[in-house]
Amino acid sequence: MVNAALAQFQQVFIEESLEGLDTMESSLLALDDGGDAELVHTIFRAAHSIKGGAATFGLPEMSSFTHEAESLLDEVRGGKRAIDGGIVELLLRTVDCLRGMFARARAGEPLNDATAEGLRGELAAMMGRGTAAGGLQARRPADQADAWTIRFRPHAGMLAGGNDPLRLIRELAGLGELAVTAELDRLPALDKLDPTECHLGWTIELAGPAKRADIAAVFDWVEGECELAIEPKHVVAATAPPAAAAPVADVAVARAQRETSAESGTVRVAIDKIDGLINLVGELVITQSMLDTFRDGVDASRLALLEQGLAQLARHTRELQESVMGIRMLPIASVFNRFPRMVRDIGQKLGKQVRLELVGEHTELDKTVLEKIGDPLVHLVRNAIDHGLELPAQRRAAGKGDIGTLRLEASHRGGNIVVEVSDDGAGLNREAIVAKAVQRGLIRSGESLGDEAVAELIFQPGFSTVAVTTDLSGRGVGMDVVRRNVADLGGSVTIRSTPGKGCVFTITLPLTLAIIDGLTAAVGGEHYIVPLVSIVESVQLKREAIKTVAGGGELFRFRGEYLPVIRLHELFGCPDAVRAIDEGLLIVVEGDGARVGLFVDGLIGQQQAVVKSLEANYRRVNGVSGATILADGSVALIVDVAGMVRMQSRRKVA
Repeated sequence: MVNAALAQFQQVFIEESLEGLDTMESSLLALDDGGDAELVHTIFRAAHSIKGGAATFGLPEMSSFTHEAESLLDEVRGGKRAIDGGIVELLLRTVDCLRGMFARARAGEPLNDATAEGLRGELAAMMGRGTAAGGLQARRPADQADAWTIRFRPHAGMLAGGNDPLRLIRELAGLGELAVTAELDRLPALDKLDPTECHLGWTIELAGPAKRADIAAVFDWVEGECELAIEPKHVVAATAPPAAAAPVADVAVARAQRETSAESGTVRVAIDKIDGLINLVGELVITQSMLDTFRDGVDASRLALLEQGLAQLARHTRELQESVMGIRMLPIASVFNRFPRMVRDIGQKLGKQVRLELVGEHTELDKTVLEKIGDPLVHLVRNAIDHGLELPAQRRAAGKGDIGTLRLEASHRGGNIVVEVSDDGAGLNREAIVAKAVQRGLIRSGESLGDEAVAELIFQPGFSTVAVTTDLSGRGVGMDVVRRNVADLGGSVTIRSTPGKGCVFTITLPLTLAIIDGLTAAVGGEHYIVPLVSIVESVQLKREAIKTVAGGGELFRFRGEYLPVIRLHELFGCPDAVRAIDEGLLIVVEGDGARVGLFVDGLIGQQQAVVKSLEANYRRVNGVSGATILADGSVALIVDVAGMVRMQSRRKVA
């Protein structure tokens, strides 16, 4: 019983400590930018709390490790040592290492590894300890060896992030001779295989003298998307790694743990929200008691009281819904906070000076949306620094300052949340995009395209204008993945570019995935709900307005372009549905960067729909994102607009 209680409190300690590590990281980055000395006290207090808690909750190795960092911080705090870039870099690596230790604590694994021991030695050496034989040199992991063992296990969603595991293995082959063994323990049965997920892992034996930093660099941009361990087999020289060379293995595991933590099944709720919920439940109990008095019947003299009770019930139910949804709402700061470190690291790697501005960090959105918006934003931030912002010399030649500005801004607009990623770089290279599109056969040579149409080309799968592939650019993946991931959340992505002044990417998302505003449409004897955010317009056409194309497809002209028609009664097999175009309606919807017309019998009205998972209760159905229960108790399916657009695109290709 005692052990179970200790484990419960240990989990709470880990959650709080991970927040403390986030505070340490953000304060260290602010110090690196010239922040005031008070930040040192903030960092020291966070480290001190972790050290004390680790000792209390049965994690002595972590307590001992953190003590070394605390001792260094104490000297800085006391004015005995000046803060500089080397100390900041070492402490940032310490934060990453602690995240890895917390990940292993949760998994029930030993806390110490080669990286932790090496960092402990570096911290001790900076304090003038641990340089004797058997001390620092004996404990520090080798920076170079003549053979290495690399264990690489991508997370399931790594492919959706646009990263190719086999490309990484091919890059490793440039460092020496490889012997690769696939790990099949996560491979599901064939009927449960999802081709969009990565189910394999690999153990790689690398023969040939190589530096740890060179191996780690291959995996730089899959941090947080894999488990990675790099271990030497035969040591050549146990020299200390340079301060700037962060051991990527622990960084990757630590970042992955932070993401796992963000997607855990717990949510911290402010006490005032709980109090409000309790008050509403109390009001509902009172209203229920009043309505119970009508169980034996209602006479005319009490009708007004019954109407009043039903009105109160409706009001309290609506308020309860809003209150419960408010509990799921979390500030987007938890996503934004990962970017200062990322921007700093990418900027240093590319030799660019970048100023990051975060606006609207306290904007709240549903926890489910929050967990899934991180990957698209990572792609946009990487692209903005790599493709958008110029090198200092190029900026000076263009009459700009050396430091480029990258801005992330979140705000509420209507019933949606809007996140903008903007930069003051060069903007889209129209000529290069058009030339690449012509080369790939996407457009004809000499075809006249507006700026909006040119911008849309970068969302084509496999589209890249970069001639040389690097770990940041040229793989032909990224922007199409961004649009697909956002579309899966019921949102959209648009781009606005001004030559020489920069780009603005705008992501529009629903506040929550639990409740949507929709338009109810009749198809035969069935009802379908089309999300309001995807609807452009509904139109009624004459029969002659429909054009039949080869293969049996249908098109109609809408605002200067021809759009395909999707007949829902054919897609879902609805009998007794309207067949004639002039007797039904076309709902023009937009998803995944394209528009289609959904043919239905007619519209019933607008309503809010509580989304129920169809996959959990039945199975996955193409073109359907979920289901809801209508007022009469019947079930209505919710149309997956982005999925239908993709189905139409595949049909067109076929």
